Amino acid sequence: MDSSRRAAILEAALEGLAERGYDLLTMDEIAARAHAGKGALYRRWPSKATLVADAVLAWRDQLGPVTVPDTGSLRGDIEAMLEVLPEFGQAERRQVAVLFGLVTAARRDPELSAVLSSLIVERPRQAVAQMLERAVARGEIPRGRDLSLVSDLVIAMSSMRFLLGETPDRDFVRRVFEELVYPLVTAPIAGPTPRATRARRAR
Repeated sequence: MDSSRRAAILEAALEGLAERGYDLLTMDEIAARAHAGKGALYRRWPSKATLVADAVLAWRDQLGPVTVPDTGSLRGDIEAMLEVLPEFGQAERRQVAVLFGLVTAARRDPELSAVLSSLIVERPRQAVAQMLERAVARGEIPRGRDLSLVSDLVIAMSSMRFLLGETPDRDFVRRVFEELVYPLVTAPIAGPTPRATRARRAR
């Protein structure tokens, strides 16, 4: 299958997901949207789940690599990262709607679950973790602070915004970082950290 035909099929799958949802979308409909034979789809993708997973991965690749700016300060890094966030136009809102529509289906399909985890969680989690690790190395964040849940906090709040039918634009994400994340991670550590306390108890 040539690359242009494959791209048309994957785009047809995304369009169908946005309009119909995963459960109602069929391989027949994807084939019709892409003006392709159903047999051609099954020769390349043995199931709807594998085709949809491939379509979501292709969309992720179009977003490009996650770039984490290094400005020399945590506040500067936060602002620089906000500047490279995509503006949520109609196309972006459609794709995000596709992703959240797949969440229920992903509970029944490990392959879909892995793809969604990579796209929705791992990429932003890695970006935030890298930014915070640099701030620790610069001394802006106290060493020993457990930062493992910080990125999940940002992701969860943005996801809730989508579920409520609103868009987590740059202003919203900036408020999350400035009013919640920055004060939390830079505050002095008072006494033993919860992780250290648990480690001592386990001895």
